[in-house]
Amino acid sequence: MKLLVLGAGRVGSAMAIDLAKEDWFDVAIVDNDPTALDRLTSHHPIEGIHADLADPQQVERTVREADLIISAVPGFMGFETLRAVLRAKKNVIDISFFPEDPFELDSLAKDANVMAVVDCGVAPGMSNVLVGSVDAKLERTERVLIYVGGLPTVRSWPSEYKAGFSPIDVIEEYTRPARLVSNGEIVVRSALSESERIEFAGIGTLEAFNTDGLRTLIKTIDAPFMAEKTLRYPGHRERIALLRDFGFFDTTPIQVGVASIRPIDFTSALLIPQWKFLPGETELTVMKILVDGVQDGRRVRYSYDMMDRYDPETETTSMARTTGYAATMVARLVAEERLDGRGIVPPEWIGRDPEHVRFLLQGLEQRGIRYVESISSL
Repeated sequence: MKLLVLGAGRVGSAMAIDLAKEDWFDVAIVDNDPTALDRLTSHHPIEGIHADLADPQQVERTVREADLIISAVPGFMGFETLRAVLRAKKNVIDISFFPEDPFELDSLAKDANVMAVVDCGVAPGMSNVLVGSVDAKLERTERVLIYVGGLPTVRSWPSEYKAGFSPIDVIEEYTRPARLVSNGEIVVRSALSESERIEFAGIGTLEAFNTDGLRTLIKTIDAPFMAEKTLRYPGHRERIALLRDFGFFDTTPIQVGVASIRPIDFTSALLIPQWKFLPGETELTVMKILVDGVQDGRRVRYSYDMMDRYDPETETTSMARTTGYAATMVARLVAEERLDGRGIVPPEWIGRDPEHVRFLLQGLEQRGIRYVESISSL
């Protein structure tokens, strides 16, 4: 099977390497950066294809000869990239964090007789799978809470943060309004709002705040209360909120002398280099999922805990592992024709099938990523 990964960043590279270990995948990766392609193709049985993924027409031409596509482009490119793949009538797994509603492309995918598994990373992604799995078991789902974050192992001033995935998408998390469900109604809160502090074993105190991570769950899960919160070391949120409130993330150009500049471009140029991991620096990913509801007539809580750390053996970041391997396990489900469906397929629909959930969890555990389930009475 000819499998094409779009984007040779940290996550895209991790996915291509993982899939290239299978004899029955012929893996190629597409990017506009020749250095990124050379780094992969010189050490792994992966073909490098040079193309500008910001151009939908190039995307459509590039994917034409492939059997299965995984899209790992930055969020601002994600929707149009996905549209181009569907126009080419290809099954696709997408991990990009685009702001548009993926169901807008449902008719296009169905007309092409293909499926697009969207938001297929760690969160959204595996968080959706597990929420969907529990929702299918419960007579009534009452509350969903998802806490997730990627963090540097060592906190360092002033940011106390490094980006384990696309820094542009991190800034998008901090600026895009967060959609939650409260009393059965969709409500919108500012990103970074409603902060709380939570203790995590082996890490310490982390701060959680609203971000727009529920995504398709808002439409597919009938629960009166749902929220997703991003985790950071205490203090980071306050500094980012200060920058936002002063206008450093604004997209309207301002005049500075003779130059016209968008504040967000200036801020990104300063922050992104500081958020890059230096050689030898490590990071971790932590997630907690809580789903409350009624099962067999009694109120219960399903909890899932995951903590993963940088893998020094493969030199793969935890965020690339937890995000990328979720997508590659779904790719195996699609390749083996074990996943039925046409149109837009959110991960929570995959979670309705216990065999699919078992397959994903076992595959992730084989790669050192473990989700620990616990069930308690309320």
